[in-house]
Amino acid sequence: MALTRWQKLKPLRVRLLLLLSVVGPGIITANVDNDAGGITTYSIAGAHYGYSLLWMLTLVTLALIIVQEMSARLGIITGKGLASLIRESLGVRWTTLIIVILLVANLANTVSEFAGVAASLEIFGISKYISVPLVAIGVWLMIVKGSYKAVERIFLVASALYLAYVVSGIMANPPWPQVLRETVSPSFHFNAGYVTIFITVIGTTIAPWMQFYQQSSIADKGLKPSELQYERLDVILGCIFTDVVAAFIIVACAATIFAHGLRIDTAQDAARALAPLAGPYAAALFAFGLLNASVFSAAVLPLSTAYAVSEAFGWESAVSRSWKEAPVFFGIYTGLIVLGAGIILLPIQSLIDAMLSSQTLNGVLLPVILLVMLRLINDKRLMGRFTNGRFFNLVSWAMVVVLIALTLILVITSSFPGLLGGAS
Repeated sequence: MALTRWQKLKPLRVRLLLLLSVVGPGIITANVDNDAGGITTYSIAGAHYGYSLLWMLTLVTLALIIVQEMSARLGIITGKGLASLIRESLGVRWTTLIIVILLVANLANTVSEFAGVAASLEIFGISKYISVPLVAIGVWLMIVKGSYKAVERIFLVASALYLAYVVSGIMANPPWPQVLRETVSPSFHFNAGYVTIFITVIGTTIAPWMQFYQQSSIADKGLKPSELQYERLDVILGCIFTDVVAAFIIVACAATIFAHGLRIDTAQDAARALAPLAGPYAAALFAFGLLNASVFSAAVLPLSTAYAVSEAFGWESAVSRSWKEAPVFFGIYTGLIVLGAGIILLPIQSLIDAMLSSQTLNGVLLPVILLVMLRLINDKRLMGRFTNGRFFNLVSWAMVVVLIALTLILVITSSFPGLLGGAS
């Protein structure tokens, strides 16, 4: 009888071990999406509009799963990164244009991540002239001196630390019946501020760098078609987890800052405001979450850029390689870290313009990337039997059209912030 039970449990144990060996790219990519800019967006959404935006996170999660699943499928079946496939599909000229836009946008994003590092540790009384150089050196050493397996394990630990936001949200003691009601009850308000934050929440969820990084990390890890079902689960778990974290950020700020009629402009403001409203521990956890997200993203965003540029032009790209084997790859990574951290140490009054510029560039690039991905995923010569089915194509195209329309609106409102009038 004991042998029979073991025989039944053994396949489950084998499948679990296979899942644990595959898991990583999907969870890491999705969680980096909750970077300093994303946390600021969710903080403002909760602080200014309460729980009224929670309902849309379900739809946002579905859209994220669809896009990231296609990215994972492309990476596993072709064994190549997205930049390599774009070069083969569109040629060098278009690839160069796409990569230049991605490079500039990701530099601006990297600057904002180091701004998050500085802001979060300033809450604890640590100067940016100490925190930013130390973090920059730390993330540089981790990538340049580490192997893919070691780096992935560190990134997975960093992903788990996002639970600080879940705890912070619970400590804010929100009215859970109201939270649940507004999560399942769609609502919309026709004023400029609400429309802008509505579009920004969607725009901050799916960014072009995500497709480049996830597909490159899958290729770097060497996942095979037989492991596709496990990587799909990795993607789904990552997307759900990251948006649950986003929901708790909204809840924490809605239950405290919104409930007291206060307003904020940054995630740093949110962390400070939580102290008298939800207690110092909730504030400290919120600030720690911002630090973790900023450090995590400051490592991954330059890495995704190094992957994309190297793949686009046929240069060696792998974390496990040495500097001699992949000089361009590590050179790009180093350059972005130095520039991103260095700009923060300059006496700059505001980084808002840089953040808006990166958001606009991401908005310009996203429709192009999604359209190219759909073209590639439906190429039978490339994907064989792993192309999209008819239903999946219908859902994917509908989602892409909506995302493109919303992204275009986001680009317009970012470029011309006064176009919609007051942000009441």
